[in-house]
This record gives sequence, C-alpha cells and structure tokens, in this order.
Amino acid sequence: MAKKKQVGRRVEGWKAKSWYKVYTPEVFGKVFIGDIVSADPANMMGRVMQVSLGEIAQDYSKQYIKMQFRINNVAGDAAYTEFIGHEVTRDYIRSNVKRRTSRIDSTVTLKVQGGREIQVTLTCFTLNRAKLSHIHAIRAKMVEVVTRLASEMDYDTFSKAAVTGDISREIFKESRTIFPIRRIDVIKSEAVRTAAEKAAAIAA
Repeated sequence: MAKKKQVGRRVEGWKAKSWYKVYTPEVFGKVFIGDIVSADPANMMGRVMQVSLGEIAQDYSKQYIKMQFRINNVAGDAAYTEFIGHEVTRDYIRSNVKRRTSRIDSTVTLKVQGGREIQVTLTCFTLNRAKLSHIHAIRAKMVEVVTRLASEMDYDTFSKAAVTGDISREIFKESRTIFPIRRIDVIKSEAVRTAAEKAAAIAA
C-alpha cells in the first residue's frame, strides 16, 4: 500500500519560515538585491548572493560585471551583506580580444588600509601587438599602481573603485605612455579570507 504524503507537516514547515530582504553594503548604496526564505536567521549567515553591477546601478551596460555579496548580519526582516568579489563575463573578455594585439594579465594579492587582503586580476588590451619588453613594463606598472592605490584605501573604498572602473582608469592613465593601450580592466577580485574565517568555514 502506498504511503500517504505528509502534506500537513510540509505546509507547517513552510509556514514556520520567514522571508528576508537582502541588501548590498552601504558603500554600494544598501540596494535591495533579493529575498531569502529561512526558518532561522542564523542559517542565513554566510550565504552568498550574486547580482550584476547593472542591476545595482540600473545601468544595462554594466550587466557583464557579476558581483558576489555574503550575508554577515540579520536584523528584523533585513539581511545585510559584505562584498566578497566580482568577475566579468567571458563574453566581455572575448569581445575585447582583437587580432594582432596583445592581452596582458597580472594577478596580485593586495593589502588595503586596515590590513585586509584582496586578490585582483588585471587585464590590459593593447592597440597593437606588444614586444616582450613592453609586456613586462606594462605588467610591472599595473602592479605598481594598484599596490599603491590599495595602500591608500580601505577595503570598501577599494572594492567599489575596482568594480566601477576607477582603479582601471588610474592604471590606464599611468601606463599608456609605455605602449599604445586600448583599455585596462580589473576583471576579477576576491576577498582573501582571514584566519578566523577559514577556521569558521572548517568548523561548519
């Protein structure tokens, strides 16, 4: 005989859950980015939401920038987040790769004011094919400039500057005298977990 479905218990479990509105950090305007349902606010801590910069800024041209936010605080029916990284889409990168040009990448781990670390990947697209000496010089300049900028900013300020293009524009301005450059992008960023965060993740 087939067992009867326990519909009542399932409905009761669903009713016991509540909806929470999720917001970006203050540096990104405390913008509403979605709803999460949970029976216990403690279970929401650490959950990651992904949203494009286009949605946050209401600018469709920025849809290719995908951002990640981690819930770190719940108050009432609101969940607040911290920025933990971003990445541009592969389609965006492919659209910038041209024939007879060079693509120069560099990944570096930076320490911002306050001691927090963030890893970024920088990409330079040149107008013409660059010689090896120019590639080395551009890569060194990109690392030099982004390291200096990180030392002048706190985590939130640097994160926003990396996503919105302020970091890229400054690197471009200081690198374009080396060789003709079409554009420079911070194509990826990722917050480096602290020792306490790593320990908590292992414990979980």
